[in-house]
Amino acid sequence: MGGRTIQVVTLSFFRFDRRLAKVWALWMMGAARLPLSHTAGLQFWKLCGSGTDEGFTPVPNTSVYAILCVWHDHPAAQQGLAQPVFSRFQRRAFEHWTVFLSPVLVRGQWSGTKPFRASVPQEPRGPIAVLTRATIRPSIALRFWRRVPGISAVIGENRDVLFKIGIGEVPLLHQVTFSIWPDLVSMAAFARADGPHARAIKAVRDNNWFREELYARFSIIGESGTWGGGSPLISKAVA
Repeated sequence: MGGRTIQVVTLSFFRFDRRLAKVWALWMMGAARLPLSHTAGLQFWKLCGSGTDEGFTPVPNTSVYAILCVWHDHPAAQQGLAQPVFSRFQRRAFEHWTVFLSPVLVRGQWSGTKPFRASVPQEPRGPIAVLTRATIRPSIALRFWRRVPGISAVIGENRDVLFKIGIGEVPLLHQVTFSIWPDLVSMAAFARADGPHARAIKAVRDNNWFREELYARFSIIGESGTWGGGSPLISKAVA
């Protein structure tokens, strides 16, 4: 009797330093849709831009882009990431990094679907990744973004976080946060501590700010490439 297929999620980041490369990357946010939609084993994907100051602002960062992919299994991920659409991004990027993830806990929906399927029976002992995605109601977008600088400052000062970035599909209205923590304890301590983050979460719940939201937690099963000249998982973990 065969075992259950383990879904693999990849999040690839690309940093561009030349003007023409940045223009090309912006153009690919539309042009890459067709090849991605025909990639074997790819169950769900999103092309995302980022914001300035590690992404946690509504001001676009024209240097950094990301591609999130949900694959049928690990072989599909390896074969898919070798396809020309990803190779073109890698060749033009000044730097690129992909993290391989396995869903542990998932709540909510993304674009009306449930893209992630939790397959790990227990919380991992090592580093964990957290992804949140929300569709912000247009009527409260300005109020939401006023709170973001305070949250960004707090997470930026947190010595535990190994990696953090804010990305999104549509500026102002679709926000994705992605962070990597040494363990569940450090992540939970940040999430529960009183401060801008906790107060923003309370405002979201009390005032129904989001039209749709998703929370997902992952174990980290691999990486390739570099970011900031090295591995985000190693450089800070041993610092």
